[in-house]
Amino acid sequence: MTKTELISTVAEKTGMTKKNAEIAVRAFTDSITDALASGSKVSVVGFGTFEVRSRKEKQVINPRTKEMMTAPASKAPAFKPGQALKNALNK
Repeated sequence: MTKTELISTVAEKTGMTKKNAEIAVRAFTDSITDALASGSKVSVVGFGTFEVRSRKEKQVINPRTKEMMTAPASKAPAFKPGQALKNALNK
């Protein structure tokens, strides 16, 4: 499902216009992004938890030159599904 399809589905299920549904979806994603950027976890009960995980610096091989190089430490978003979502997928 693309973002456009998500907006259409939200509009259909809520009776909103597509424009208002787009505003709602954008507000949802922006809120999660802002919270993760500030180091917070976002828990949506019954759906799951979004969090930031730190990755350590590590040695990797450059596939083009076959040379060893160092990949810098970084942060990555992660999602842990909630029990209700897992149950819905495993009916």
